[in-house]
Amino acid sequence: MTEAGPERAPRSALTLAVLGVLAALGIVLLLGLGIWQVQRLSWKTDLIHRVEARLAEPPVPVPTGPVTQAADEYRRVTLSGRFLYEDTVFTQAVTAIGGGFWVLTPMQTANGTYLVNRGFVLPEQRAAIPSSEGELTVNGLLRMTEPGGGFLRQNDPAADRWFSRDVAAIGAAKGVDLQPFFVDADRTGDLPIGGLTVVSFRNNHLSYALTWFGLALGLVAATVYVARHERRLRRG
Repeated sequence: MTEAGPERAPRSALTLAVLGVLAALGIVLLLGLGIWQVQRLSWKTDLIHRVEARLAEPPVPVPTGPVTQAADEYRRVTLSGRFLYEDTVFTQAVTAIGGGFWVLTPMQTANGTYLVNRGFVLPEQRAAIPSSEGELTVNGLLRMTEPGGGFLRQNDPAADRWFSRDVAAIGAAKGVDLQPFFVDADRTGDLPIGGLTVVSFRNNHLSYALTWFGLALGLVAATVYVARHERRLRRG
């Protein structure tokens, strides 16, 4: 049997002071992150409740003034007008049906022109999209613009290649003055297939908060252990 080596000497007071400060800063930081996630949890829960309430309400006339994501997204709206079919764009999309395109067509109304996502089509269905003359009424969900493009793909207006529903860019490319949001149309017929809006919000803030609080508790426990061990060394 080998004998245990001599126990190390206690750390200096300066070293312990530096370690104590670092530990305290770490604990404060971890607690701050946990509290922030609790606040985010409250915000996300409130957002989900507000959106669920909007989805249950009857459609209201589409807004003519400023809109915000917090107050208006996923609000049920209705609008009537004439589709500008010649200005239709196809935005690449992946849905539960498969890969294809959203069919985005401006609708000219008495109060302005709005971009309407008429629905989804598969690539082979693009030529079969029907059109209707005269005034139509569309019910759907108000959605915020999606500037820039998709994941690792930028919109290419010059080539009429779109990966996101960027209202401003589409309006500029087609020479149409569009309101700064679009409407996801409800399903009404065969093509395009409307009503495919996915309304879901990731809400992992509680697990994140527990993680940060757990790390803070672990750092407190480690700090207490080190402090007791150093005190025992000094007594020994």
